[in-house]
Amino acid sequence: MKDLCSCYVDMVNNSTNQSLETETVSKVGDESAAACSMGLVVVPECEISSDGWRAINNVKDITVGEENVEIPWVNEINDETPSHFRYMPQNFVFQDAPVKFSLSSFSHEQSCSSSCIEDCLASAMPFNCAIAVDNGFAYTADGVIKEDFLEARISEARDQRKQVVMFCKECPLERAKKTEILEPCKGHLKRKAIKECWIKCGCTKRCGNRVVQRGIHNKLQVFFTPNGKGWGLRTLEKLPKGAFICEYIGEILTIPELYQRSFEDKLSFPVILDAHWCSEEWLEDDKALCLDGTCYGNIARFLNHRCLDANLIEIPVYVETPDQHYYHLAFFTTRDIEAMEELTWDYGIDFDDDDSLMKPFECLCGSRFCRNMKRSKSKRPSR
Repeated sequence: MKDLCSCYVDMVNNSTNQSLETETVSKVGDESAAACSMGLVVVPECEISSDGWRAINNVKDITVGEENVEIPWVNEINDETPSHFRYMPQNFVFQDAPVKFSLSSFSHEQSCSSSCIEDCLASAMPFNCAIAVDNGFAYTADGVIKEDFLEARISEARDQRKQVVMFCKECPLERAKKTEILEPCKGHLKRKAIKECWIKCGCTKRCGNRVVQRGIHNKLQVFFTPNGKGWGLRTLEKLPKGAFICEYIGEILTIPELYQRSFEDKLSFPVILDAHWCSEEWLEDDKALCLDGTCYGNIARFLNHRCLDANLIEIPVYVETPDQHYYHLAFFTTRDIEAMEELTWDYGIDFDDDDSLMKPFECLCGSRFCRNMKRSKSKRPSR
């Protein structure tokens, strides 16, 4: 990286010098021009790939201006640059997913009261958007998740005794494999969701129940980790418990579309949106959705895995539609986090499941709860 950057600096300096000499030439006449031209130095071409040029331009802001704040990247370990991807601040449908946002999809009962004119959190009575917490909203006036709601979600994620696992009659994941014998559903964790206000609500954009939709606002940095995990994401400032960090962004795919990519040996980093898959007796294939952040995504693609005690937790958040098949997957801090600390989340991967859509990898999380600790090491990518 140092050689690449120094080469870039040399080109800039030489280009500047040439511009100055050319300006002098135009002022002193043809004879002086001939003398000056003899002093011009041809700058050797630098062998920089298109990804390399792109990395140079984006070193100060990997989001290329798509977020509220700039998020730089740094590599103090070697010469690697972040792999190429198209940065997106919001999810987009790839092709078949029937995700539509319309005002008519919200009934009057699913929107805030017309009497709410600015901030729903300031009201003494909870409105219809407060479906995440009994008799109240999920957020505090400071913009973080309430302690009891957050602790309940952390307990559900870490303690199997508190988990509610639902099983599909015919699982979309198994149907998409197109095998002769349909395997039984492996189960889906039922999770409590947050419902934020939206355009049909009477409140303003400053409403305290509009957190995820306002986007990233913390000082973050993409960095190359020193412990073999590749790229990671860390905070440049201290973060309180329950703070929103970012959401997982990617292409919205149906499960059949995702499996088609795996059949074609295309690399994918899928997140299955299955929090409510078992709420209906039969789930159509086009309503079984996931997010793939491989080619199109945001900074969440740099979050490394950590077994069980990660400092981030993912929570479903509904914004634009009451349809439970699609939601935002938002990351919140599980505890206070110090500046320069790496941000991690538990992918929920079963290292014993060789049939997983997520490619197997050697876990280097370092947690004493590591689920991959006793497995033999193999030539797998590390995260």
